[in-house]
Amino acid sequence: MQVVHAPSSPHLSIPTSKPPQLTWGLLPSVNVKSSPLFAIHSSLQSQRDPCSLWTPTQKRATLSSGAARAASVEVGNSSISTGTAEEDVLKALSQIIDPDFGTDIVTCGFVKDLVTDKNLGEVSFRLELTTPACPIKDMFEKQANEVVAMLPWVKNVKVTMSAQPARPLYAEQLPAGLQTISNIIAVSSCKGGVGKSTIAVNLAYTLADMGARVGIFDADVYGPSLPTMVSPESRILEMNPEKKTIIPTEYMGVKLVSFGFAGQGRAIMRGPMVSGVINQLLTTTEWGELDYLVIDMPPGTGDIQLTLCQIVPLTAAVIVTTPQKLSFIDVAKGVRMFSKLKVPCVAVVENMCHFDADGKRYYPFGRGSGSEVVQQFGIPHLFDLPIRPTLSASGDSGMPEVVADPQGEVSKIFQNLGVCVVQQCAKIRQQVSTAVTYDKSFKAIKVKVPDSDEQFFLHPATVRRNDRSAQSVDEWTGEQKLQYSDVPNDIEPEEIRPMGNYAVSITWPDGFSQIAPYDQLQMMERLVTVPQIE
Repeated sequence: MQVVHAPSSPHLSIPTSKPPQLTWGLLPSVNVKSSPLFAIHSSLQSQRDPCSLWTPTQKRATLSSGAARAASVEVGNSSISTGTAEEDVLKALSQIIDPDFGTDIVTCGFVKDLVTDKNLGEVSFRLELTTPACPIKDMFEKQANEVVAMLPWVKNVKVTMSAQPARPLYAEQLPAGLQTISNIIAVSSCKGGVGKSTIAVNLAYTLADMGARVGIFDADVYGPSLPTMVSPESRILEMNPEKKTIIPTEYMGVKLVSFGFAGQGRAIMRGPMVSGVINQLLTTTEWGELDYLVIDMPPGTGDIQLTLCQIVPLTAAVIVTTPQKLSFIDVAKGVRMFSKLKVPCVAVVENMCHFDADGKRYYPFGRGSGSEVVQQFGIPHLFDLPIRPTLSASGDSGMPEVVADPQGEVSKIFQNLGVCVVQQCAKIRQQVSTAVTYDKSFKAIKVKVPDSDEQFFLHPATVRRNDRSAQSVDEWTGEQKLQYSDVPNDIEPEEIRPMGNYAVSITWPDGFSQIAPYDQLQMMERLVTVPQIE
């Protein structure tokens, strides 16, 4: 039996031709692809052997089938000499493409614990997906079995499915209660009475039905809806006296926290007090490991909403509206708020769109509000919910519609919404985790801002010198305290970590941690590579 040793994998092949010398030049905030220097680069590249030029794109393509694949296989003891068995299996699995990332599952790093025994014809491995709610996990398992079983020497294939542990992209910077939550979804309308709580609760139970670990946080202190829409056995939140934390209640496997479960009913208090209550309920709750935490946002765009967006690393938002123009006006405010806070809106749900009677479809509140939100703000997905008496009744009965009638028309719409949310969250996490990285071979910081096709490089010293924190710039006078000569030209970052959807944290050798927003990085002078003709 043999376990692949990643560093010695035959897939890790580096071009043997000599890489060109690179000349670094500075351009202020230019798109590299529109630069004349890039045109020269492209012309030279087309005239020569592709392997003779060592560009960032080609380097990534070369390593994608080697280093990335080898890195996805864990190291173990080998009882026979390295052969081609692992190559065969990895090559076969690389035919399976993740439709969300547009990359094969080997390059994505999904293949773990690969063990082969060519003499016995046995292969076993584990596919570790980004979420247990992956809508195509069964397809992945089936295809993996099929492509490996087609190898002529394979007699037995064992595929185990798993998911990455629940964790945010930057757990150490969060309150303890939020450090084991992978994705936080805000369901918002900025207007009362449009069915936002109904959408939030049914979305949460849809995600749970897809296999995810889910929690719901009812952030409406003035009028909490969750106690009416679900029926947990324990309707009072308990405290952990030792840890001084809140233990959430549960209903059908979903964890629940609402001010309505605090024994206080509805709050009568001023805004600053409400913000404090929400902060305490959300951050001191023992949520445990969750794949998705759905937040039922209160109406409006005031202090409470801003507080939530600031203390919680929201992964994405789902916008709820109704067909009326008045609803669109309020919803537009919410979309702009999320845009300003760098929270991507991934879907629009237009509630109470229509009903069918006498073989006809009627639109009692008009048409077009949801479509207008999609068109004006570029939100990619729109879901129409019909007027159904059962949907309203389930909200009053304490059992969500997707639980009461999992095969009904409304449940199918929520299933499509759930698939959309899962896919979009996975894309967002992947984009954020790779938005800013350090390329050691070029000694440059590579930047590709989420939702942008532009990629560019920055000199590390330039990034360090452009820090705008109080340590580098006097807050009162605006005087530059960090001098140009204080930063060595050969400085290199020690670590780059995401800070939500808007910035990265860069740790430098002197121990300084710099917060670099994407907007600021896009304004810095950029590096352009110019390969010299040999």
